[in-house]
Amino acid sequence: MKKDNKQVAIIERGEDGRYSVYIENKNYPYGIIGTGATVKAAMADFLAGYEEMKECVESTGETFVGAEFIFKYDIPSFLQEYAFAFSLAGLERITGVNQKQLGHYISGYRKPSDKTIRKIESGIHAFSEQLSAVRFL
Repeated sequence: MKKDNKQVAIIERGEDGRYSVYIENKNYPYGIIGTGATVKAAMADFLAGYEEMKECVESTGETFVGAEFIFKYDIPSFLQEYAFAFSLAGLERITGVNQKQLGHYISGYRKPSDKTIRKIESGIHAFSEQLSAVRFL
């Protein structure tokens, strides 16, 4: 496997509430998809599919094009997945993005710009760094 062959795998929540994981790059030679009732289950199914594809390709004597995966959420799926932990008011304080806008993103009514995606991502990362620095007596 080439160490620099990083592929983005997208995590999405469907209208039925189930999750899917798929490879973003249409030039990657294999179509691998994972599904599950949870993100964890969908990722496990995706990685099992990757291993099955590897075995299948190698069993024919061909060279398998390996990859390292970087898992990324789309904004609505992330917001829906973590709704148990973040209220829209809390997310507004963390990210600086208006609650109404966040609600539009969750529902799919609107799609955030790249700039807004980075703003949300940056706010979530900064918040997680603050949390990881917490120490109790």
